[in-house]
Amino acid sequence: MTATAKPGIVPANPNFSSGPCAKHPGWSLQNLTDAPLGRSHRHKIGKAKLQKAIDLTREILGVPTDWRIGIVPASDTGAVEMALWSLLGARGVDVLAWESFGSGWATDITKQLKLPDVRIMEAAYGELPDLAAVDFTRDVIFTWNGTTSGVRVPNGDWIPADREGLTICDATSAAFAQELPFDKLDVVTFSWQKVLGGEAAHGMLILSPRAVERLETYKPAWPLPKIFRMTKGGKLIEGIFVGETINTPSMLCVEDYIDALEWAQAVGGLKGLVGRADRNAAVIADWVAKTPWVDFLARVPETRSNTSVCLVIADPAVAALDKAGQAAFAKSMVTALDKEGVAYDIGAYRDAPSGLRIWAGATVEASDLEKLMPWLDWAFASAKAALA
Repeated sequence: MTATAKPGIVPANPNFSSGPCAKHPGWSLQNLTDAPLGRSHRHKIGKAKLQKAIDLTREILGVPTDWRIGIVPASDTGAVEMALWSLLGARGVDVLAWESFGSGWATDITKQLKLPDVRIMEAAYGELPDLAAVDFTRDVIFTWNGTTSGVRVPNGDWIPADREGLTICDATSAAFAQELPFDKLDVVTFSWQKVLGGEAAHGMLILSPRAVERLETYKPAWPLPKIFRMTKGGKLIEGIFVGETINTPSMLCVEDYIDALEWAQAVGGLKGLVGRADRNAAVIADWVAKTPWVDFLARVPETRSNTSVCLVIADPAVAALDKAGQAAFAKSMVTALDKEGVAYDIGAYRDAPSGLRIWAGATVEASDLEKLMPWLDWAFASAKAALA
């Protein structure tokens, strides 16, 4: 095969987007025929479906029985904002930001809530902030897995069990693919359209007993919109956490989430999901190890994501281009792969360094990633030839 000859085999599923992510193997619209469409979500049928989604979430993720799980509006963003607006202000805040979403939470806390005592602990794309410098007498906000940088915290060992503040964790591209130590996390949020490939607009909010205590004993100085309110008369609105949602959910999306959760059970639950994601990430890592023109954006192997795998083009000729030139080179590769129908939506996030971002979560098949790797070489060779 010449340097620019096309590979002969294509992935069966070219959907490698980092959100919304690929549907699970075997997914079909026929799987959703039990959705109670046209019925009230407040009827016992609708409530039962919502409760089932919560119960399966608890079972698969291993959420402790005294942690509340709620289905909330506006995806992971809505879940995080509910936590920030409802819980912050009682203590000083440390915000960890090493990619775009963490930076977004820092902006909300400093520019919208305008809290007076905030430390923003930043790191460049590809790196983590100094976790040892975090002060857990304060509330701490961080992403477990940096979706736009491909950098994750390696574990929860840096979080003390006897912390005084709350830990608020945006886990949207980590839940169902990485082990989350719930005893170290007071608030956990994620969205359906990430690791399990669910449909958009719904978020999950998981609260520890410590977070519930904060909600019931602390009242923020600012008014809360109805969509954020989790207490009434100083007590938690328990209905939110048994399927009585704040606003109207899509029962079709709920059915789709249940279908994904049942698939997760069939592949071995959390252990099976983590194993699938790890094997997928290993396919990419093995290829990177023998491919000189590419490298991981995450510099430390222990911090590399097994879901949102971010790659940079390390070829000297491309690296010598200015920022715009590097971005154009990467875009030409992404466009070529899209045109061939072998990989959709794998460009780096708009705020991140130019390169590729390949979703390797559990709904992706390792065999499809194995077929994709030669196509990446082809796309690079084609773009490099055009550059010359």
